[in-house]
Amino acid sequence: MSSKRARRHYPAEKKAEILRRHMVDRVPISELCNELSLQPSVFYHWQRQAHENLALALEKPVEGPSPRERALEAENALLKARLAKKDSVIAEIAQEYTQLKKELGEP
Repeated sequence: MSSKRARRHYPAEKKAEILRRHMVDRVPISELCNELSLQPSVFYHWQRQAHENLALALEKPVEGPSPRERALEAENALLKARLAKKDSVIAEIAQEYTQLKKELGEP
């Protein structure tokens, strides 16, 4: 019987910290892998991902609202329009109700 260990999933911040220890603090990969019980191939995979996405990290932030903010603004405008329509319908019904009460002579 082989006993397999459960896979560990490191969050991006932890991966970045591990890579930083190697690149900035000059901790050898073998030492990091032994310390964390990590396969070197996993470390090299993370390193390759970091290098491939390096240009994205160095881009200037885009000015203006993010796509999420634009979506929320559009949803907000839609909800305000629906609310205004409901208010006008309620006002119209209230006016008709008042007129009907006057015609029927109710107090």
